[in-house]
Amino acid sequence: MRRNRILRGLKFVLFAALFLTVFGFVVMSLWNWLMPVLFGLRQINFWQAAGVLLLSKILFGGWRGKPGRHWYWRRRMMERWDQMTPEEREKFRQAMPGRCGSFGPPAAEPKS
Repeated sequence: MRRNRILRGLKFVLFAALFLTVFGFVVMSLWNWLMPVLFGLRQINFWQAAGVLLLSKILFGGWRGKPGRHWYWRRRMMERWDQMTPEEREKFRQAMPGRCGSFGPPAAEPKS
């Protein structure tokens, strides 16, 4: 059990280093190819590119964790929906526009 944990940790470190190396060089190459010509900025080295990569991950990518965790609410709602009777579903649909705004095409006005 402990051996598997150590191997998993080493594999994670290896892939993290590989990711940093590959994407660091990609960011550095793209920066040094485009930015000096387009915006008059100076060239950067590998470590600066790695910093730009990390900064972009923090600002734009976030730290979401494993995929699927943030879909828990959707699975739970679908389970609740499946357990509702048709009358409960219709009542829920009618109450939603008052809570969250309208969804889909506007309903036809009843003719008087």
